[in-house]
Amino acid sequence: MLTLDNVHCAYGSISALRGISLRVEEGEVVCLIGANGAGKSTTLMTISGIVPVASGAISFRGESVTHIPPSERVRRGIVQAPEGRRIFADMTVRDNLLMGAHLTPDPARIAADMDRAFHLFPILRERQAQMGGTLSGGEQQMLAIARALMGRPEILMLDEPSLGLAPLLVARIASVIAEINRQGTTVLLVEQNAGVALRLAHRGYVLETGRVVLEGRAEDLARDPQVREAYLGG
Repeated sequence: MLTLDNVHCAYGSISALRGISLRVEEGEVVCLIGANGAGKSTTLMTISGIVPVASGAISFRGESVTHIPPSERVRRGIVQAPEGRRIFADMTVRDNLLMGAHLTPDPARIAADMDRAFHLFPILRERQAQMGGTLSGGEQQMLAIARALMGRPEILMLDEPSLGLAPLLVARIASVIAEINRQGTTVLLVEQNAGVALRLAHRGYVLETGRVVLEGRAEDLARDPQVREAYLGG
């Protein structure tokens, strides 16, 4: 479904990705793990088109998306829920969700997608008239994921969905990600909590300083001594 081939990008003179190659097959959950500054979030922003590719190629469903604008990538089904949630604090929960459906002209489809979001996150139904900025951190994360789902992504990219959340909320978010995948959405997950990521994923990539240093099935990575020592507490 998605392929990155020797992708390089930089922030000014600072090299951020140094030849990233990876693939995501339809129906998978694929995780990217690594320390802060390894290039995980930059990889997602490059796929989204927010960070331009200096060299290399990105293809989606066999077609190059390397140089098309972010809006066109969203239209093709590449949707990201960003790190830090970035909800619209001065808009209601419902209006935040409607922003996620801004490319959808069909009111019936929007209503169906709203119902799906409320089924996955029942608390959002209760909070739909509440301003986004008044939600708890966990509720804001739920809203960020639900807003992304309103765009009917073919591949949903999640950037640090468990960041700053209590363990019970982390478990809740993880169960919803698994359910979204079971419903047919492919997921590319960036997650600082490597244990959560590897339990959710089918396959994973370990990034260090903008490079892939290890890849494999999630269960194999979870057993790898280097991964265990570096990211899973030994």
